[in-house]
Amino acid sequence: MYTIDLNSDLGEGFGAYKMGADEEIIQYVTAANVACGWHAGDPMIMDRTVKMAKENNVVVGAHPSYPDLVGFGRRKMVLSPLEIKNDMKYQIGALMAFTQSEGMKLHHVAPHGALGNQCQYDKEVARAICEAVYEVDPELIIYYCAGAVLGEEAKKIGLRTASEIFVDRAYMDDLSLVPRKMEGSMITDEEVAISRCVRMIKEGKVTSITGKELDIKGDTLCVHGDGPKALAFVKRVREAFEREGIEIKSI
Repeated sequence: MYTIDLNSDLGEGFGAYKMGADEEIIQYVTAANVACGWHAGDPMIMDRTVKMAKENNVVVGAHPSYPDLVGFGRRKMVLSPLEIKNDMKYQIGALMAFTQSEGMKLHHVAPHGALGNQCQYDKEVARAICEAVYEVDPELIIYYCAGAVLGEEAKKIGLRTASEIFVDRAYMDDLSLVPRKMEGSMITDEEVAISRCVRMIKEGKVTSITGKELDIKGDTLCVHGDGPKALAFVKRVREAFEREGIEIKSI
């Protein structure tokens, strides 16, 4: 039997601005990566998203980023390891206040955007994140992009890990995500997306943007909540996985 966690990045609005169909998407996923205020989100949205997760029996993880609200956390920043470490503690702690007030335990940490991409190869950045997580709560699970050094650094420090694969993103030959500015970075065809997911889970294989066959491991599958087809993807994933004998459940 194949099993996979299904997560989505939620709570990514800000103030009066809404991003994504969170209320609908949360009914189909098993884990929510909640923005902590530095690329998106604010106290009201964090509170509302955590409450929705509790109502839908969905585990909550922190989705921390570089302090880049204007750029949605998708611009690389040059910060010292100590700055990154304390930025992580600040954001994780903020979301933890909301989960604790709802009687929930924060489940995982999944770095967002440019910070997450940096963890693909930068051991110093990855180590700073892992140290922050370990010092806040060593029981938290690190969600890391498949193939990223973040997974290695987390295991070294004694943290549990989950290798993350993506419904809606294409891969480079080194398993890093295709930069969004490049053509073909986003997968919008539902049939293509679903067939890729099934193959990644059942065969442990994915085809890169150049046509190279790559080995890939997936413990959790992500649908970006701000994508135009996010709701359609989570629905189709549920339907297809039931046919394929893939069980969706939280880690």
